[in-house]
Amino acid sequence: MFSRNLSPGEMFFRMALEHEPLFSFKGGNQDEFKSWKDEAFPGIIATLGDFPSRVPLNPYLTAEWEHDGLKKQRWLIDVGPHISAAFQINIPGDIKDGERRPAILCWHGHGRFGKEPVMGNDSSADLRADIDRANYSYGHQMARKGFVTFAIDWIGGGERNDGNKPHFSSKAGGRDWCNLYYLHATMFGMTSLSINITHGKAATDFACSLPQVDPDRLGVMGLSGGGTMTLWSYLCDERFKAGEIVCYSDLWAYFGMRDINYCGMQVAPGLFKLVDLPDLQGLLAPRPLLVDIGAYDSCFDVDTAMACYHKLEGIYCAAGAPERLELDLAPREHGWCGNKSEDFFKKYLQA
Repeated sequence: MFSRNLSPGEMFFRMALEHEPLFSFKGGNQDEFKSWKDEAFPGIIATLGDFPSRVPLNPYLTAEWEHDGLKKQRWLIDVGPHISAAFQINIPGDIKDGERRPAILCWHGHGRFGKEPVMGNDSSADLRADIDRANYSYGHQMARKGFVTFAIDWIGGGERNDGNKPHFSSKAGGRDWCNLYYLHATMFGMTSLSINITHGKAATDFACSLPQVDPDRLGVMGLSGGGTMTLWSYLCDERFKAGEIVCYSDLWAYFGMRDINYCGMQVAPGLFKLVDLPDLQGLLAPRPLLVDIGAYDSCFDVDTAMACYHKLEGIYCAAGAPERLELDLAPREHGWCGNKSEDFFKKYLQA
């Protein structure tokens, strides 16, 4: 009688432990992989709901400056009905007139600064602390290595969070804007993911229109929430030839239901009914993928992160592409490992 559970949180965790997703991968060869992917993929994309309409970009260059040997530009572009984004691009200083380079979309993770530290803004102590803590300036560092990099904020991050400058809204009352935007989106039959994926496609369209970018050599990378966006952008945009998911490997029962380490920008209705995270990542096979895992990550526990990776390995093996999956496991906290990124993107983007 007194051993009954009254905790809804414990209820969901126990449900998750007992749950086997409908498309949990169990195949062992290429034919079984292909059948699984063909059957699973349409339903998984359907969980995202409707995608917002596309609009003309109407780009406007607001500023151009030099920083640490790079040319940097800030543009304003329209990415959907009633919404714009600040687009930053980092251009290597040694690029020649008429030369086109491989370009990488760099998604930011959670945090009040959005894309700013990722793209190398180290102008304050707080920004420098963010960069130092997570080796967070991959958009700057990869441009220093010769790639063009570009970024926007996803809704809920940086300038596109209503609690931040220039909006300064207090209507959320301390609640997470990511969750509130998700609630709004579902009322229209959308999700935050479908909106952010569409905005990322608009940013990629604009990047491809610039004279320094080779539209046939595109990559995508991101940390944590940016890893979520990397996964979904890579799944939904065939233009990307290589992707790096940084510290976004785990199992939904543990990082989601047990640790409550997720929010409205990472989820879609019915997604876990269909797949766990390694299955979702496995839908990328046989496309090249680099996975970063921190051995001391306090956000995504290394035990379940590696369990996720090992299942992903099995999917890539079944797809006949084990060599296209790489792991950067480093003795660090939550952040970009950065040990294999340059060689990985040079290999697959033919830099």
